[in-house]
Amino acid sequence: MKQLTTIGLSLVLLLGLSCKQSDKKSSESGSETPIENQAPEKWTSIFNGKDLDGWHVKIKGHELDDNYKNTFRVEDGVMKVSYDQYDEFHNAFGHIFYEAPFSNYKFRLQYRFVGEQAKGGEAWGYKNSGIMLHCQSPESMLVDQNFPVSLEFQLLGGLKEDEQRPTGNLCTPGTNVIMDNELITEHCINSAADTYYDNQWITAEVIVSNDTITHYINGKPVITYSHPTYGGQYLDGASEAIQAKDGQHLTSGYISLQSESHPIEFKNIEIQQLD
Repeated sequence: MKQLTTIGLSLVLLLGLSCKQSDKKSSESGSETPIENQAPEKWTSIFNGKDLDGWHVKIKGHELDDNYKNTFRVEDGVMKVSYDQYDEFHNAFGHIFYEAPFSNYKFRLQYRFVGEQAKGGEAWGYKNSGIMLHCQSPESMLVDQNFPVSLEFQLLGGLKEDEQRPTGNLCTPGTNVIMDNELITEHCINSAADTYYDNQWITAEVIVSNDTITHYINGKPVITYSHPTYGGQYLDGASEAIQAKDGQHLTSGYISLQSESHPIEFKNIEIQQLD
């Protein structure tokens, strides 16, 4: 009996060792990856924090890459929209385009409004800017065109305490979208985001995936829409070639950031392309 007990114990130990080795090989082969070892999302920075390399400026009334009165600039690692060299705004709406177009992607940045609105800016331009998605190319914009045909992720700041003015809205210069199975032709649609009154940094993110687009503010989804097409208000301000696309499906384009008369700052500008 003693000899049989010893043999049995030896078999148990050998079996346990075999299982441990099998688990180790399985882990090494990647067949079962622990959650804590999964690869993090791979974001690519598209703003180097030093200059505007890789970006193109288009300001109404000026040719492409004429950065009128140094409106867009980089200071202390931050991309800034500034009007300290303007005597008056004169509807000099501006946009700075990243150099490459995208279709399916995640995009995010942080922004904050600072300082005072430029003299002569429209009342609605107070603490108002935007991230323009699926933009027409910067080269295709007319010299006196106000806004690129695009989908605008609108950025707003609060005017008065306890007065709602949500950020992360959708505006549609030269475009229409589908929401809740209905064609939306209104120019701006409010999101479910909060109102921010001070100059805190706010994270804006958008996911463009398989024709569905969702805006996020500080990690919270605030508005979703789909099937963007050319059409609607402001399309007639674009070139005849762009107007001829009325009704066509819009599946890709450039990303640009606005200058609409109120100083704003951007940082941590990143993108992640999706399959």
